Amino acid sequence: MSLEALLAEIRGCRACAAELAHAPRPVVRVRRETRLLICGQAPGRRVHESGLPFDDPSGERLRTWMGVDRATFYGHPAIGVAAQAFCFPGTNPSGGDYPPPARCAALWRARLLAELPNVELTLLLGWPAQTWALGARARRSMSETVHAWRDYLPDVVVMPHPSWRNTAWLKRHPWFEAEVAPYLRSRLAAMLAAG
Repeated sequence: MSLEALLAEIRGCRACAAELAHAPRPVVRVRRETRLLICGQAPGRRVHESGLPFDDPSGERLRTWMGVDRATFYGHPAIGVAAQAFCFPGTNPSGGDYPPPARCAALWRARLLAELPNVELTLLLGWPAQTWALGARARRSMSETVHAWRDYLPDVVVMPHPSWRNTAWLKRHPWFEAEVAPYLRSRLAAMLAAG
């Protein structure tokens, strides 16, 4: 199966329709040339509405960490986005989003990664994505996992989610923007320069 056919199948998925309070709208943006794969938990409400990953304030922060502008983020074939779940899971009564259903990753992740042979670096944004992707390799918390970021190199960079909800975490951990973000910018700049 070609990547294009698989993406069409993913975008047509309705496996979780009965569990969602809204119509499913799978959001994934990858190309065969993807070298940097960004993986968060699931799209938020604004992304669900626009259909464009990281089309919100968290995307602005992420692009700052990456050192790229909006046009590069969405236009360069080396940059791809595929969260652990492709549909917005809905908002819980406390104001946060529900966790994504595990079914999505089970249905699609292995097949999608098999069609992305050029991925050389994956960003794992936030604790849910880190525990899901790293399994037993994840530390006891997001803070511990991100603090040990060098242990996951060269193929993975672990980061907090760029959501406004992590602003206090970033203030308590200034080493992140002093160490991890510059490393990411350097790696990505080399990828983009290579074409």
